[in-house]
Amino acid sequence: MTIFPIVLLFIFHTSTAQTWIKAGYWYTGSEFPVPNINSALFTHLICAFAYINPSTHELFLRASDDPYVSNFAATVKKSNPSVIPLLSIWTPNGEYGNNENSSEFLTMTENPSYRKNFIESSIKTARRYGFEGLDLYVTTLLSTTENMNTSNLGVLFDEWRVAVDSEMKKSTNQKKLILTMAGRYSPELNSVNYPVDSVSRSFDWVHVRSYDYHTPLTENFTAAHGALYDPSSHVNTDYGINEWIKRGLAASKLVVGLAYHGYAWTLRDPTNSAIGAPAKGVAITRDGSVSYEYIKKYLRGYGVKPVYNSTYVMNYCEIGSFWIGFDDVEAIRVKVEYAKAKGLVGYNAWQVSNDYNWELSKAAAQEEDKYNNHKRILAITLCTVASIILVLGCIAFYLRKKIISKVNQLMNHRKPSYHNQQVISFSDIREATNNFSEENKLGEGGYGPVYKGKLSNGQEIAVKRLSHSSKQGFEEFKNEVTFATKLQHVNLVKLLGFCTEREEKMLIYEYMPNKSLDFYLFDPSRRLMLNWEKWIDIIEGIIQGLLYLQEYSRLTIVHRDLKASNILLDANMKPKISDFGIAKSVQNKEIEANTDRIVGTYGCVPPEYIKQGIYSQKYDVYSFGILLLQIISGKKNYNVYGPHQNLNLLEYAYVLWKGGRGMEFIDPSLNDAFSRYKLTRCIQVALLCVEEKWTQRPSMLEVSAMLRNEYASVPMPRRPAFSTNKDNEENKNETSEHVYSVDIATISQLVPR
Repeated sequence: MTIFPIVLLFIFHTSTAQTWIKAGYWYTGSEFPVPNINSALFTHLICAFAYINPSTHELFLRASDDPYVSNFAATVKKSNPSVIPLLSIWTPNGEYGNNENSSEFLTMTENPSYRKNFIESSIKTARRYGFEGLDLYVTTLLSTTENMNTSNLGVLFDEWRVAVDSEMKKSTNQKKLILTMAGRYSPELNSVNYPVDSVSRSFDWVHVRSYDYHTPLTENFTAAHGALYDPSSHVNTDYGINEWIKRGLAASKLVVGLAYHGYAWTLRDPTNSAIGAPAKGVAITRDGSVSYEYIKKYLRGYGVKPVYNSTYVMNYCEIGSFWIGFDDVEAIRVKVEYAKAKGLVGYNAWQVSNDYNWELSKAAAQEEDKYNNHKRILAITLCTVASIILVLGCIAFYLRKKIISKVNQLMNHRKPSYHNQQVISFSDIREATNNFSEENKLGEGGYGPVYKGKLSNGQEIAVKRLSHSSKQGFEEFKNEVTFATKLQHVNLVKLLGFCTEREEKMLIYEYMPNKSLDFYLFDPSRRLMLNWEKWIDIIEGIIQGLLYLQEYSRLTIVHRDLKASNILLDANMKPKISDFGIAKSVQNKEIEANTDRIVGTYGCVPPEYIKQGIYSQKYDVYSFGILLLQIISGKKNYNVYGPHQNLNLLEYAYVLWKGGRGMEFIDPSLNDAFSRYKLTRCIQVALLCVEEKWTQRPSMLEVSAMLRNEYASVPMPRRPAFSTNKDNEENKNETSEHVYSVDIATISQLVPR
């Protein structure tokens, strides 16, 4: 009869869940009257900005802002008494919009007395003007190039939280101040990170600046400046949110940013108006930023209807030679729905004065209302049909126990055919990993944390434990166990055993002491630990592992997640392919297969899979091509390259190779008189692997032959997948005649109006 407490618990949780945050910025320079804000649409309104005096390190208001800031809290609460006003603090040097350099703020964090002045003055300023919280605007902090020392940031954050808590204890008639942080879309930039642990302890929530990824001052092609997803780049909101969560910030402390503005480009060719079309600069305004209100009026005046793109989740339109990318009602609703599904705590708009008749704010709020109505209906339904749920729950519980029992019996019964794999007890694993201690933790992936351990017989192991918050589960666990029992190769990681006790799904592997390939790949100093001969051995080992999966094993396997972090290195630096959680088995004569579930890693997934759900052996060929380009260059595939910083890794390699400058793409530490031609051939073969059409990519057998045979001619690559430009002349697959030996002007507004 436990179903009734569960129903009551659900109803209680529905009524007492954390408040959904509907926040928005109002900027003092917007000239939008504060009384005109429709505060009923928001739970929190943030007044921007107060500034930090570089001499005293205390908060101050500009004289022109004081009349607005001093009355902001009282004014917005007059129309909506429940709204919570916050004061945002600008941290870059100078005043709003001047630059992205926060060196003065970082200097302040290094001195205890400076920090104290800042903290005390911030609390006093908030109380003086009736604000119920403080917002620290550090979205551009990681872009600072001067005095880039973030070691004391965490100290400041912790001290700020202690001061706020202490003030609350001394006062009995005031609410505790809220502390929030406006951060970059991703917590890391060029190996510099926010102190996420301190951020998590000190701030009530973090709203990420999930927009302004691309602007016409920095890109000479049209782009989705607030892309929720981007199949060819990590510069997107979903990737950033996942990175914050992976670094340790709970989803329940994250707020997604919404942009009430767009950007206008001038097209080079008005007949080409797709996303990624060539452009020649800004349009309409000085920096190309255009408010949603102005965009709507512009569209209405020209009678133009915007196009919605579900791949990136954005809207765009073309007016003559002008191209405008922005978020309309459709995109806003999808992003709010995404935040709900992801377990985030709300949304925050920049800036509310840019809205048009409050259309975007209403759309965002309605999406939340729809979600709440759904919860209420669900709660009522649960109460009404509790008896049915009780019966179904009992049946499901019985069947689940029976299935798990059968699975365990089957695994134990077939244990001899598992090539020395064994069912390992939970207590043995707990002892081996020192009770899953942090000291034993090697890292964490999509499946969950990985721990180093040592069994009682002295054998070192790596334990992959399914996380409760993971989107993966029994299917991935079953895949790993099933494939591991049938796949045995020197270049595949060996699965030693598993554990299903206590509802756990743990996988136990041989321990790889030299970590994964990405540990060396992108770090210049670590790359020097491996000479070209060792890199050749690693490339050859990966090829042999893929050949086994595609040609020589009993099953034909498509790995679907081949990337540097899934190539582990043993004590002799021998590569071993790992993580078969999303792998697929196809029939030997099956050319392609389809799926409705798109999985994999951004930047490593081929276009036919993203667009049509098609996967084949050529999926892994594409991923291998990317990996090969990364190995010979040391470059990441989600950064942009070229003189205009507008080419992804694949297109950058192609442009240099086609122009006869392929060696400019190569990591200089690998280039010597003996490796030059081998490296050039590697570029050419890698580019063949990442061609747009999967039918034109070579097989792994052909890849192996081309890299081994010093006299074989190699086809001329076409422009690779996800290119922003296309070569009209590349209509035929030509054969190479060559034979190689073996083997922005400153933005006026950092956050546009």
